[in-house]
Amino acid sequence: MNALRLALAAGCAALTLLAGCAAPAAYDYSAFQAAKPASLLVLPPTNDSPELKASPAVWASATLPLSEAGYYVLPVTLVEQTFQENGVTGAEDAQALPLAKLRQVFGADAAVYLRVKQYGTSYAVLSSETRVTVEGRIVDLRSGQELWKGSATSSSAEQQNQSGGGIIGALVLAVVKQIAGTVSDASYNYAVITDQRLLGAPRVNGILAGPRSPLYGQPPLTPR
Repeated sequence: MNALRLALAAGCAALTLLAGCAAPAAYDYSAFQAAKPASLLVLPPTNDSPELKASPAVWASATLPLSEAGYYVLPVTLVEQTFQENGVTGAEDAQALPLAKLRQVFGADAAVYLRVKQYGTSYAVLSSETRVTVEGRIVDLRSGQELWKGSATSSSAEQQNQSGGGIIGALVLAVVKQIAGTVSDASYNYAVITDQRLLGAPRVNGILAGPRSPLYGQPPLTPR
């Protein structure tokens, strides 16, 4: 009987430990709350994926969730044109520019730095998957302090239906999905979802609502 109780106690302790490890820590928003940024400059995303379309796709869909979150966001077309007119044609070069220069040219309170980690459709033996993963951070252009950072992913595997045709059917379905995803650039749709998850508000450990949002000033959502 004592052995059974010890085993149960050990099991409960292990479950508690696992639950504690699984829960993310609450983000420290003290710098974000002190800075109170109202206007944001979204820089062209750098790209670690092999897809050339990744950076423009993620960039194009990044401003909407930020605007809906209550910030004034400089239009992508205006930012791109300004960079081109000044000889800055690559995302790496744009993100390497001094903060003071970005503040002088664009007048924004903070800059949004994005990095595409995954973008595209990949083929495996029995399935293909379209996945987009983006990392982001917000830096105050006035003080140089990092206000927030995070990452988000969206994937076709979240809503993938099982094939009813056995192994041959699964193989054929995987090939068809990969070809269709590549031709139609299905990744763009997942870039939109990923940007919304990364830059929308309110989100657990996400960005804070901006001054144009009715949620401005409310306590951030924390993990439970």
